[in-house]
Order: sequence, then C-alpha cells, then structure tokens
Amino acid sequence: MKIAVIGAGGVGGAFGAALAKAGADVAFVARGAHLAAMRQNGLKIEGGRGETHIHPCHATDDPATIGPVDFVIFCVKLWDVETAGEAIRPLIGPNTAVIPLQNGIDSYERLIPILGAEHVMCGVAQISATIAAPGVVQQTGTFMRLVFGEVAGGLSARGDAFLSACKAAGFDATHSENILTDLWMKFILLATNSGMTAATRLPFGKLRADADIVATFAAAFAEVYAVGKANCIALPDDTVANMVKATQAFPDTMMASMAHDLLRGGRIELPWLSGKVVAMGRALGVPTPVHNVLHAILKPHTMGNAA
Repeated sequence: MKIAVIGAGGVGGAFGAALAKAGADVAFVARGAHLAAMRQNGLKIEGGRGETHIHPCHATDDPATIGPVDFVIFCVKLWDVETAGEAIRPLIGPNTAVIPLQNGIDSYERLIPILGAEHVMCGVAQISATIAAPGVVQQTGTFMRLVFGEVAGGLSARGDAFLSACKAAGFDATHSENILTDLWMKFILLATNSGMTAATRLPFGKLRADADIVATFAAAFAEVYAVGKANCIALPDDTVANMVKATQAFPDTMMASMAHDLLRGGRIELPWLSGKVVAMGRALGVPTPVHNVLHAILKPHTMGNAA
C-alpha cells in the first residue's frame, strides 16, 4: 500500500511512522528544519509507546515527486487546508482516497471542491503528540487511534483495506459507518479542551482538581453538544458526561495541541475551534457563553508572535 502523509508533525509523523514500520510504502511531505532532519537522520517517534525510528525516511517538500498513491493522510494545520489541497493534486490517481485528520469539523467540505467528492473520506485522529525537535515527535501517553469512513456513511472496500493496514501497524483503528458523528464527538472534546488548556496555559493535571474548572469544562462541552444537535448530528445523550469523565483520565502533562502552539508563540487554530462553535451557535440560535469568552480572550493570540 502506497501512502503519502501531508504534514509530518505530531499526528502525521506518529501514524505515518507506525504504518511505515509495518511495511507500508510511506512518503512524508514536510518542510523546513523538520524536513532537513528527516532527510538526514530519519524520523524518530518517542514516548509512552516506545521508540520508532524510520531511517532512511522518504521525505520531501514536493508532492509531485511522489506520484499517485492509494491513500493520503492529510494532517496540515486548518489554515493550510486549501493551499495544501491544491498542492497534493499530483498524488491523486483514479482510486486515491484522502483522509483529512484536522481538528475542526469542515476540512472534508473544504477539500471536496478541490479534489472531488469521490476522493475525499473523513477521519478523526486521537493522539497527543507534538514535534519535540526537528525530526523527533514526542507522544504523551500511549493512546493512539484513527477513526475513518465515507462522508456519505456506510462501509467501503477502500476503508476495509486501510483498516487492515492500521491493524498491521499496531494502533487502534475503526472503519466507521457514521463518521460525521465521530467527527463531532471529537470536535466537542477538542474545541473545549483546546480553549481551556490554551486559556489557562496549564495541562489537565493542573486543572481537573478544581471543581469550578471542571464545571466550566462541562458547560463548554454542553454548548458544543447543543450546536451539534441543532445541526442535526446524531449524538449520544450521555455525551457531555462522558467528555467530563474522559478529561479525568488524560495524562497529567497532557495539553491540547493549540495550547502547545500558543506557548511556542505560533499561530493557533482558534477560528476553527471555539471560533467555529461561536459562529455556528449564532447562526443556529444556540447560546455559547463559555466559548464566547474562550474565543475572546484567545483571539489576540490567533496569529502568534507575528500579530
């Protein structure tokens, strides 16, 4: 199976390395110092699941040098979706499937006009990992899961094939019949966790012992849940309770990727997370007071130190 990973950061690097170690033909598209290190020293994944070192590593900044592939794991930041979508056209053959793994809820919608609906699936990545140094990805904890499926619902032969590759790579994976529900379940969790850990600049271990903060988490989860329901997404009745429970089990040092980006002085994905919750809430007539505050206090940092 030939796979291209677009964006070899925490998500793309970790999943791509696992697939490569299991024997898939994986090419990584990266840039800057990270690309240079991967070319020279390979890609190293460190953390709770042990160490994986892919060396030599097929890494490039030009998708055209890779050619058509079976699957594209699309892991760029949310502000780069359209630009990267245009750039990966050389990877698209008659049967290529692109699986976007962005944090928000609309990447697949943004890629369809560029690549065609027949080439776009939908995916959810569940992992805490970030670039620790050029060529090195650090994973927090051991949890590592991909959920993917067809936008229209149901199962497919290409989804089954990718599921087999994921199982061979040793991480948890699900070929979902209702991927939009899965996408929203992650969005409820991540939009809130990103806003809360970024606004406080603290990991979960420093937050969850405070009853007031736990109540704020619950209120923020409930807001996104209400927006999803108003948008006709099928969501379990116990979603909010399960989200609160999930935050209690996260590693003490874990922070959402947006919080890491903020602390590094980089651009943050706020407009597509709390900002998206606020915008959809206004359009649907759903109050989102907690996310209104998270969005407002983080908005000055949206462009990072360049702002």
